[in-house]
Amino acid sequence: MARSLRDRPNAPDLVWLGGHRGLEADLVRDAGIRVRRLALRSLRSVDVSVHAVLDPVRLALSVPQAAAILAVERPAAILTTGGYVAVPTLIAAGPMRIPVVLWEGNAIPGRAVRLTARLADALAVSYEAAGTALAAAGKPTYLTGTPIRDVTAISRAEARARLDLPADAPTVLIFGGSQAVRRFNAAVAAALPRLVERVHVLHVTGESAYAAALTAREQLPAEQRTRYRPYPFLREDMLAALVAADLVVGRAGSSTVAEVTALGIPAVIVPYPHAAGHQGANAEILAAAGAARIVADDAFDADALVAATDILFDEPARAAMAAAARRFGRPGAADAVTALVLALAERRPLPTAVEIEAIARGAAA
Repeated sequence: MARSLRDRPNAPDLVWLGGHRGLEADLVRDAGIRVRRLALRSLRSVDVSVHAVLDPVRLALSVPQAAAILAVERPAAILTTGGYVAVPTLIAAGPMRIPVVLWEGNAIPGRAVRLTARLADALAVSYEAAGTALAAAGKPTYLTGTPIRDVTAISRAEARARLDLPADAPTVLIFGGSQAVRRFNAAVAAALPRLVERVHVLHVTGESAYAAALTAREQLPAEQRTRYRPYPFLREDMLAALVAADLVVGRAGSSTVAEVTALGIPAVIVPYPHAAGHQGANAEILAAAGAARIVADDAFDADALVAATDILFDEPARAAMAAAARRFGRPGAADAVTALVLALAERRPLPTAVEIEAIARGAAA
């Protein structure tokens, strides 16, 4: 979203308002965005602890704090994902008549999103199911998809060259994100000799498992070692890995789903089984569209991983999944949400749903 806003003529100044938890402050500052912080933490569990008492106190203290920050910054508009930090911010924004766009990336909105949706002026959602769930808020709702990086920034040939992959080698990208990546690492370790006989493997291990992955690679026959590329993480090269891949095996986070569909990549999804079932719902929608196959977390092992690569050797199935992914994808989601934010910031009428759909669909055309 920051990229999309900064690409506009007369780009607005951006300020990030967050809580005291997580990596966001460092990441946002590194992106050149000013950071302000509220007293409350982001809310990520319902564990019984001292925070069960302190969090309501922090929330109460954060409403006047948010009001003071908004009074100083005087934002023309607010864009929020509707999480816990948004509650005091949007309560404070109402009396100041600061317009708000709330974007929800999951098919099942969480509690904080359902609460803050009533305080927004427009809602942007990644899934129709989320729009239905938030209908009670009575706000204009747009199906935008999930804002993602510019997937046209690198070609497939360039991506393959950057990763030193043969131009025509069937390639699978395996990554578990930040949640329960050990399940993926164990499956890769057990399946590796069979995998490299069939495909090239790009595997994001996480920092702690990277050394073990390198050891496993060295135990492969010399002629097969280049077929296995473990990485502790992929940041600058993540887009190249996605563009180079013929199949993605991963979780069903909103950004993962958005990127693989924007690029038209078939996917085998292993939904993270916790977090209120958000990933399961995301995965079911993608599978229903024909763009993915689902493997339950407790059923994902070496055999399931090897079986997943069968897609690459069934050309009709692979082509059908790729086409379904492209139909589902909305590569211009960031620009679609930006159009809503700027319309409110400039006190113009909101775009129509048809206009937003065209923006969301057409940016990568």
